[in-house]
Amino acid sequence: MRHNELILTASTRKQKEEELNRLRSIDRPAVTESIKRAREYGDLSENFEYQAARQSQAILNGKIAEIEALLDRATIVDDPVGGTDEIGFGSVVTVRDLETEDEWDYVIVDATSSDPANDRISYSSPVGRALMNRKVGDVVEVAIPAGLAKYEIVAMRFE
Repeated sequence: MRHNELILTASTRKQKEEELNRLRSIDRPAVTESIKRAREYGDLSENFEYQAARQSQAILNGKIAEIEALLDRATIVDDPVGGTDEIGFGSVVTVRDLETEDEWDYVIVDATSSDPANDRISYSSPVGRALMNRKVGDVVEVAIPAGLAKYEIVAMRFE
């Protein structure tokens, strides 16, 4: 896996494709209709509704372009099914900080599914990169804002 490679699971790709379809087939026509209605209000230079609709259109087009670029650039991998002892996508990893003895779980996810506040970390984050393809019992060192942390992998299961 290259350091800058963008990887998505098959289920995330499907979600992104469904979102793209909705943006193109439902949201874009609605914004186009808003622009059409706002034009009917008269002078476009002082027409707040028109300006707001155009801004919505620009945001929508940006979102569509972003998802298209994501899907074009991404390498798609199968959703995790378990059956391996190596950490990968979908692994729930219990780590122990060797300095503090604190333990917690991380779920390894693709970049677009990360939610660090809920311990769902991207495979491309510093901790995610350190954990990928490791096994229970391994000790990893991770550069974190507070310095260098050492974590022991205590357990691993799949979601």
